Amino acid sequence: MTIVNLSMSSLRKRNCFFVFVLIVFVPFCLFVILSVPDMTSEEILVQRLAELQVRIQYLDAMYRSRQEDLQELTQHFDQLYNAENSSNNSLIQIESRPDIKQMIKNMSGLFAANGLNPGVSIKFPSAYHFLPHLLDNPNSLKLSYLMSKNREGVSLVLGIPTVKREKYSYLMDTLQNLIDGLSEDEANDTMIVILVAETAMEYILQIAKEVEIKFPLQIESGLIEIIAPSAGYYPSFDKLRITLGDSPERVKWRSKQNLDYAFLMAYCQTKGTFYVQLEDDILAKPSYMTIMKKFAIEKTANKQPWIVLDFCQLGFIGKLFKTAELPWLIQFFHMFFNDKPVDWLLDYLITTKICNWEKNDNCKADKAKVWIHYKPSLFQHIGMHSSLKGKVQKLKDKQFGKVALFFPHNNPSAEVTSGIKHYKQYTLKRAYLGETFFWGLLPQPGDQLVFKLTTPTALKRFYFRSGNAEHPTDKFYNTTVEVKPLQPIVNTNMSNVTLDGFLIVGKFDSAGIATGTLDVSIGKIESIRLNVHSESDNWAILSEIHLQDESRLR
Repeated sequence: MTIVNLSMSSLRKRNCFFVFVLIVFVPFCLFVILSVPDMTSEEILVQRLAELQVRIQYLDAMYRSRQEDLQELTQHFDQLYNAENSSNNSLIQIESRPDIKQMIKNMSGLFAANGLNPGVSIKFPSAYHFLPHLLDNPNSLKLSYLMSKNREGVSLVLGIPTVKREKYSYLMDTLQNLIDGLSEDEANDTMIVILVAETAMEYILQIAKEVEIKFPLQIESGLIEIIAPSAGYYPSFDKLRITLGDSPERVKWRSKQNLDYAFLMAYCQTKGTFYVQLEDDILAKPSYMTIMKKFAIEKTANKQPWIVLDFCQLGFIGKLFKTAELPWLIQFFHMFFNDKPVDWLLDYLITTKICNWEKNDNCKADKAKVWIHYKPSLFQHIGMHSSLKGKVQKLKDKQFGKVALFFPHNNPSAEVTSGIKHYKQYTLKRAYLGETFFWGLLPQPGDQLVFKLTTPTALKRFYFRSGNAEHPTDKFYNTTVEVKPLQPIVNTNMSNVTLDGFLIVGKFDSAGIATGTLDVSIGKIESIRLNVHSESDNWAILSEIHLQDESRLR
């Protein structure tokens, strides 16, 4: 350990020197310059100050380089220690590792070589050069949370960053839609990786628990993984340069987004063949996985070079990359995270790789050859409230086509009444007949939607869906499904029976769905109703009403 102590001592000496330069030498030089009586030009003063500034930047870069060496060396020793508990064996391994020995020599200042093959290596920039704050925390690149079954080797990895939103989180709706769009075979060849891009562990655990409760089978199979970054991964966002004339809040928002994308890509790059960048507020078409995979393989089989396959015309949604090429993006995002939004960076990267500036007229056509758009789009943006505080965005991909806003069914004949005022033509009667959806204004406690059957019927199953693709937040919350049997209720838990004789048989879940099967002992039903128990901040949409009796079971 003598060599290690020597390198540590050397590093401490250099650190002390840099501190001396910053605290003592620079102010002294400024004092001398300002005190020179024959200083005849302001330009000379400015020049001297500039020289000092550049020198300080150089010394800081040297200091950071030594920090990086030390961190890498520490990681090497951790690996050796974990591999061999014996200190003797570890020292033997050090002697057999020329890279470690060279690093120690570089840090301790022991090397001095000339002539051919001196054994001195140069060092290329890494993430630490572009994100020097990473060196301030040994855990900066470690996960702070991981829920994983170690699935890998899939065809498609879907990356979804999510953050805490001020208004409403669309994550569960997005996950449900993505899962519903996968067949069993597709699900076995896909991964959905959720990056909870927050540092508050309480919120990270909350999201993880919600996903685990909502999608237990998908978590257990390895289809869904959840990760979160260390707090040390992020820089001090209050110290970012203001760029593009944006507000400090917007600069912070888009800079953090770039870092989130890079972190998620870095984790996913070893998990599968292709990586697809998604958001937490999107809608996907059925069979999207097979369509994307087939399109990517066709382009490759035809020996058509490509960098990105684009399955959505909006922002950074639906962009498919080869995982083997993700390092290009990760490095580029790290270099310019503070400068431009992510979709601009992608465009600049491809422009740099492809375009000939001497033939600038061909640039757009040349980029189109490697940035290939698939039509019609497979993904649609549904979120109204951006993760940037106060930003409302109504972006829609016109290439996606029309989205089903309601789902009609042939229901038993009934008289319908609503205690919630409807909006325009979106009445409950028309929704029950399958002509449109019901759209009601701000449900209040005690409001009811009642379906009184023309002929009492033995219902087998009920299904109510609230919200739709264009208004996913307009759901029924804290609302129960209740039925009134033709015969009086006997031998039943009275806690499930209302004062007016209705039996509570279900309630709307967090996804805005209420479904259930009715026991044959209930017999024929006179009516079924939805009973609201609390005030809502949103309007409410009923996009699907399905009452199944024996004749309507499919």
